[in-house]
Amino acid sequence: MSLKVRISDDMKSAMKAKDTERLAAIRLLMAAIKQKEVDERIELDDAAIVVVIDKMLKQRRDSISQYEAAQRQDLADKEKAEMAVLMAYMPQQLSETEIDELVAKAVVDSAAASMQDMGKVMGLLRPQLAGRADMALVSARIKAKLTA
Repeated sequence: MSLKVRISDDMKSAMKAKDTERLAAIRLLMAAIKQKEVDERIELDDAAIVVVIDKMLKQRRDSISQYEAAQRQDLADKEKAEMAVLMAYMPQQLSETEIDELVAKAVVDSAAASMQDMGKVMGLLRPQLAGRADMALVSARIKAKLTA
């Protein structure tokens, strides 16, 4: 079953169960997918949908930090609930150990020696880690490896 069909089925089940919070989050996701399809005049595959979800998760993380800084815990909790729904559609996340192993291998494969080679390393890792790891964390790991 494709990811898009799974999301649509989950939306229908949320409607039947009258789960308004889950339904709202799924509708936001469906709208983002539809917007991307209309803008680019293409049918999104699972990999492209994961990119859309990843972008939405990043927006939620940013919102949560801003809401918590403004002491608006009610809004932060709403964003966290939406994040939980969106995370259900993401592939299995890699552990920090797995990320470190992939970073070390990419540094060796790209023959990176300094911070100027960070782009080469990121270029190798981005396709492997898309949707499976927070790229900000990966970037920090690469910096630590290249400066060590």
